[in-house]
Amino acid sequence: MNSRERTKKAIKFGTPDKLPISHAVLPASQLKYGPALAEILIEFRDDFGWDTMADLPKDDYPAAYKQGQHVDDFGVTWHCEWDGIVGIPDGPIKNLNQYDDYIWPEVFSAGQPDGRLYSGHMCGFDERWYARGAWINTFEPMHFLHGFENIFMAVAEESPAFYRLLDDMVNFNLAWIDKWVKLEYDGLHFADDWGSQNSMLIRPATWRRIFKPRYAEMFKRVKDAGMDVWFHSDGHINDIAGDLIEIGVDVINCQVAAMGFDWVANNMRGKVAFRTDIDRQHVLGTGSPSQVKEEVFRTFEACGTLQGGIVACGEVGPDLPLENIIAMYEAFRDYRP
Repeated sequence: MNSRERTKKAIKFGTPDKLPISHAVLPASQLKYGPALAEILIEFRDDFGWDTMADLPKDDYPAAYKQGQHVDDFGVTWHCEWDGIVGIPDGPIKNLNQYDDYIWPEVFSAGQPDGRLYSGHMCGFDERWYARGAWINTFEPMHFLHGFENIFMAVAEESPAFYRLLDDMVNFNLAWIDKWVKLEYDGLHFADDWGSQNSMLIRPATWRRIFKPRYAEMFKRVKDAGMDVWFHSDGHINDIAGDLIEIGVDVINCQVAAMGFDWVANNMRGKVAFRTDIDRQHVLGTGSPSQVKEEVFRTFEACGTLQGGIVACGEVGPDLPLENIIAMYEAFRDYRP
């Protein structure tokens, strides 16, 4: 069973021969550990084409990852203290009453990038691996553009200008999706963080009324093209997990520890596949290697079934000791449901 077959079977609960692995490595970790980390990532091979691409050179990092102050395509200025870790945004839309003055960028190109950044998930199609493209955000660029506090006030007020910004963002994404679905990919990746530590960032009813139908429209375009929908969201998103599954998410990347292992097992297991997140707050950075392995197994037990449902993944940040990174990947290899 090759990587592509293995991943498809894991996603569709078709009993893969072993767990597919997806690397998620902050560039700062690669800068810190260099060849030592590279050896680990080669030994525990990714199933998404990671080892067919070279790392993006530091000088070519996008604005959000490059030390100093740099402006991205949306006109957002990023203030970054370190290379390889996302900085703090300062957006150009200070007042939605002046939204008419904002000029949108050209819709982004689709396809394989020049180099690898964070993961190899945008590698082009090949029978040897599962090709997962894109990283499509909707709500996050809105608060990058308008400011974090400002956007929540705008959600509460629901002004015409807010809806113009939202629908322009969705239309931008739909045009970008149209480029992706013309290419030969197995799935496309969406991402927006909707959870705080203990609750949603906005009322679930508000999310369902405003954002759910717009996600559904984007997801449908992907599903109609025969591709899988992958969705990342950090925090306590329990209230909308079922909604995401309902509108077409095939693989979810959520913080199981924040949501509760028992809750995830009782409400999501078997209904959606997981690109897992191993607890970065309390275990990966400060736990012992044995505790890391226990956490991996605990997460897999909450997420997977005997037939599959797991893409093994845990974010590698620069705060993780090398021995814990090794322990996490050893647990990926050794786990048996």
